[in-house]
Amino acid sequence: MSAHELDVAAQLNFLLRGEMSVVMRMPYSSNATYLVSLALDGKTIQAIYKPMRGERPLWDFAPGLHRREVAAYLLSEAMGLGCVPPTILRDGPSGEGSVQLLIESDPDEHYFTIFEQRQDLHDQFRAMCAFDILANNTDRKSGHVLVDKNNHVWGIDHGVCFSEDFKLRTVIWEFGGEKIAEDLMAKIEPLTQTVPLEVATLLSEQEVVAIIERAKWLFDGAQFPVDPSGRHYPWPLV
Repeated sequence: MSAHELDVAAQLNFLLRGEMSVVMRMPYSSNATYLVSLALDGKTIQAIYKPMRGERPLWDFAPGLHRREVAAYLLSEAMGLGCVPPTILRDGPSGEGSVQLLIESDPDEHYFTIFEQRQDLHDQFRAMCAFDILANNTDRKSGHVLVDKNNHVWGIDHGVCFSEDFKLRTVIWEFGGEKIAEDLMAKIEPLTQTVPLEVATLLSEQEVVAIIERAKWLFDGAQFPVDPSGRHYPWPLV
């Protein structure tokens, strides 16, 4: 069945309780990333499983990138953005990991092609731009932006987010210097005071404080930042 036929609560229940079996290892991933099938009540859906055991050690991020994947989803939901697919923390064939709903999308499309062709989606890109600043996303490649059949924009691969040091790397710079819309500002404002507990428990105290600092900076400036240096793009771009 298509997971998109289920509401979010049902999707999360499937991710948490479904019997998991590995379909294949995803190509071109630096860390162990698996396409898995989840079976529950005679139905199946597909998801992406990232176990901690398969992580490549990084000098600037502590082990446990899968928890950052979950934190990104929870932050997106707390803000009411809905830009990260449902993602949960659970055990799997290789131990504890993140399990994220697989988004069905055109593999030939990515941020650059979608931005040029779909102006009707630009407000969703603006929301993702703000989210990436708050989450301090160090790896928003063009290929990490997907559009499903319902024209909903999703961001994936958030394992290297939330560093306490400013490390933003993103391809979304087209809105630089533009005033942030009031409805988006209203979603940013609560983070200038506190970070939702469910997000904070997955991060260090310093990383939580840094989210608040970034939120204050973005809210006080009231506009999307500009990168005159060109150094805040990821590599490769796609």
